[in-house]
Amino acid sequence: MPLHPQISPAPPHPPCILLHPLTPPPPLSSPLHPHTPPLTPPLPGSRPKEPTLSPGSRRGNYNLEGVSVKMFLRGRPITMYVPSGLGPYGGLRAELPPERLQLDWPSYGYRGRDSRSNLHVLASGELVYFIACVVILLHVPHRRQRHYLRHSDCVRCLAVHPDRLRVATGQAAGVDKDGKPLQPIVHIWDSATLLTLQQIGLGSFERGVGSLAFSTADQGAYLCVVDDSNEHMMSVWDCARGTKQAEVKSTNESVLTVEFNPQDSSSIITSGKSHVYFWTWSGATLTKKQGIFGKYKKPKFIQCFIFNAAGDVLTGDSEGNILTWTRAAGDGRTPGKGGKGGGRGWGRGTRDHGAAVGADPGSAETYQIGQQTRAHEGSIFALCRRRDGTVLSGGGKDRRVVCWSPALALLQEAELPERFGAVRTIAEGPGDELLVGTTRNALLRGTLAAGFTPIVQGHTDEVWGLATHPSCCLFLTCGYDRQLCLWDGQEHALAWSLALEDTGLCADFHPGGQVVAVGLLMGRWLVLDTATQQPLAGGSDGNEQLSVVRFSPDGSFLAIGSHDNFIYIYSVTEGGRKYTRFGRCTGHSSFITHLDWSKDGRFIMSNSGDYEILYWDVAGGCKLLRNRFESRDREWASYTCVLGFHVFGVWPDGSDGTDINSLCRSHHERLVAVADDFCKVHLFQYPCARPKAPSHVYGGHGSHVTNVRFTHDDGHLISLGGKDTSVFQWRVLGGPPPPCSRSPCTPEPGGDPDPR
Repeated sequence: MPLHPQISPAPPHPPCILLHPLTPPPPLSSPLHPHTPPLTPPLPGSRPKEPTLSPGSRRGNYNLEGVSVKMFLRGRPITMYVPSGLGPYGGLRAELPPERLQLDWPSYGYRGRDSRSNLHVLASGELVYFIACVVILLHVPHRRQRHYLRHSDCVRCLAVHPDRLRVATGQAAGVDKDGKPLQPIVHIWDSATLLTLQQIGLGSFERGVGSLAFSTADQGAYLCVVDDSNEHMMSVWDCARGTKQAEVKSTNESVLTVEFNPQDSSSIITSGKSHVYFWTWSGATLTKKQGIFGKYKKPKFIQCFIFNAAGDVLTGDSEGNILTWTRAAGDGRTPGKGGKGGGRGWGRGTRDHGAAVGADPGSAETYQIGQQTRAHEGSIFALCRRRDGTVLSGGGKDRRVVCWSPALALLQEAELPERFGAVRTIAEGPGDELLVGTTRNALLRGTLAAGFTPIVQGHTDEVWGLATHPSCCLFLTCGYDRQLCLWDGQEHALAWSLALEDTGLCADFHPGGQVVAVGLLMGRWLVLDTATQQPLAGGSDGNEQLSVVRFSPDGSFLAIGSHDNFIYIYSVTEGGRKYTRFGRCTGHSSFITHLDWSKDGRFIMSNSGDYEILYWDVAGGCKLLRNRFESRDREWASYTCVLGFHVFGVWPDGSDGTDINSLCRSHHERLVAVADDFCKVHLFQYPCARPKAPSHVYGGHGSHVTNVRFTHDDGHLISLGGKDTSVFQWRVLGGPPPPCSRSPCTPEPGGDPDPR
């Protein structure tokens, strides 16, 4: 576990920084060691005051004497010079900005890669699904979203109450910023008001909530939950009271699905790796019988199951078969009688603690396989019973959606385009319309006859690269899934996507907006035309990953920061279509992490992995400016460097130097947004030059936030999740920027359009 040096609080009097007459210090003794403590102008009649770090101390310090600020990260001193234009108190306020963020559109993505049964249609006609910590309610015809935001970690599963109004969502455990585990929980909430009705299981679940289901026969009075512990604890809860009714260890194998029998709430089924269990719930007891495959091959996974109109159970497995399980003769069950208060409404019948009528409290139901139907090549990931009694199955390897008669005779089928991935889940829309969630994090709608089109698309692996268009409400993302995506922030749609030859880690638009540069994992970079997606130029600088690409303000230079410790400079002509090597900035002792151009396009400020802050005279031949004091008043066209005087206040107490992944100053230079390693987006006032500066803090991401950028008019902020693959669009409230509007430079959609 890394050490967490803490920054000691600033003294209340005198203020954070004491300003004194400025005398430039001599140049540093070595350009390769910029963190050698520089000489600070001494006070008259006194010796310079240098900060100290106690031997073995884990706490960092600020030196607030003279014209420099010195902070420590992991015991390494970082010196920052105070701009001469600051008065004794000017620019050093520690106030919250008047602007705030509001989540506008987080649905540039959907969690289909590793979750099941996560797409449903509510009574309002809205689709409900989730990504990261956000549950999304999408009204497709109106292209409108609402969001349930009460979860503190990634949502893992979702169930809709029989009234199609109430929703239950379960989350992962996660950890807080100090590494302490957070307890998983289930929220039951009202989809009309977005108000939480009940929180279930705090302190009862381990690791996370894997699957859950409402009972149906008693109008949803109970909820069954299976957690992600080694024993996959299975419990039944009273939804109205939030009290546990029964609990049992289910299996050491993974459990993928749980459902109540729709005609009998005392009957519950679970399936997963190498098993399907038939449970009977009686009082505080849950007993099970394992499904016996007999002469049929036992599959490695039972991925999904449904109940057909006759009350039989249909399971879809990893062998591509649909197995029909029928209740054994003489089982003695009485359909339609719930385990507790059958047929009663929400919260009613909780005093009836008797077993189901006709149930044997010591044994579970007995089912046997009556039919095997070969349905797909490879796994069956989804089964859905339609309103007319027909059955839909969704394939993994073959990407087929197949419609079967109630007797499982093949009726119709369709194949999804390869770019969308396999079928993850299927839901019925209005009329004969179907809704399909895929393993490549897309939501599709359509029919078997007409085919399917996307309504939601997203990345499928960690996202790092982000660039916002200089004059339009467009932004570009790239990541480890090797997809380069251009998004329309006004239409909330994917304009186009393109497959890259390698992982995309960084990107930047040319000031003209017609081309974009992208840096890849293995040292290659390319430039594309944003309208045609055609490559215009490219090159290779070393064989290590490129961390940052950045055009100069006038577009005449392109700077490329690499993990080989160099910044490569190219001269740019013909409106961003021709690139010629101009020089190389040599002097960093670790990999380049961030860089910014000065407003006049002549200089660069850069950060590196060992917390260096260096300045470069690019126009003068890519020379390192050894006297960093002389750059204190330089104005920067952008501010994305995480280390610098104007932003040092964003660093949290006790930081180990990796807590901030990205920051971005707004174009009007009043705000700075920060992406941290604890799933949060922060909004600070700019400049942020005081320790422990306050910020507005926003959750929603379920993983480290990798990047943030303001749109061209500062009306929105875009943030990227890491492993949660999410792309969030936030609206900036309280500021003067006009609302984002479409510009003539918006390219025509292509590639993977969203026509609706």
